[in-house]
Amino acid sequence: MKSEHNGRFVWHELLTSDPQAAISFYSSVVGWTTQPFNSDYTMWVGSQGPLGGVMQLPDEAKKMGAPPHWMGSVQVDGIDGAVAKVRKLGGRIYVEPKEIPTVGRIAVIGDIDGAPLGLIEPITPMAPHSSDKPGEFAWNELYANNQEASLNFYSELFGWKKTNSFDMGPMGAYVIFGIGGKDLGGMMNKPKEMPAPPMWTYYAELADLNAALHQAKAKGAQVVNAPQDVPGGRMAQLIDPQGAFFAMHQLAR
Repeated sequence: MKSEHNGRFVWHELLTSDPQAAISFYSSVVGWTTQPFNSDYTMWVGSQGPLGGVMQLPDEAKKMGAPPHWMGSVQVDGIDGAVAKVRKLGGRIYVEPKEIPTVGRIAVIGDIDGAPLGLIEPITPMAPHSSDKPGEFAWNELYANNQEASLNFYSELFGWKKTNSFDMGPMGAYVIFGIGGKDLGGMMNKPKEMPAPPMWTYYAELADLNAALHQAKAKGAQVVNAPQDVPGGRMAQLIDPQGAFFAMHQLAR
């Protein structure tokens, strides 16, 4: 169904080795509550309602070498056409379009670097949550082999546009992208010292970054990038106890 919100991130889910342990961790650190969807899937719930979910990392993903990871999903109008466009643009299809009862149709793609991303064509259009509220996902960030080529790929696929850019010296440009007047995230070239393949990183908004970081470390998370100032606030990046990379953000007061 056609929606003004097509091209926006509307869902974020965690595919992990131990869903119950992950629920305990994120409920404590981020403050989410949960709601069962079915016996295999639990939804994360924030102040504006469900915003994502958690499930066991599928065996087929493990066979492809995927570790526990977060994955965002972008709303599209016509998932078959979107998947066909991904193929035409040189991307990959990890999960062919399939129907989820009461939800709609979903697929999992890989961009030109193979970075996984979900697509969703919901039965009823999904309105994105206000991203500045604690517990919501505030930012979606891509580490790419070639930021410019990746932006071209996503611009063709979703209609994303470059809205701003920051010079990061030897690391190149950090490009802000958005759609319909709303900034959605940023893209940059993957640092050479970063061992992981090209990937998306998702930032949860928090009211108190320091308190959340203290709680995360106490529960076994590994700090990758300690809190640092960024335009508009502060951020930190971590690996959760099951091995999934995630990030946290706090708006400037």
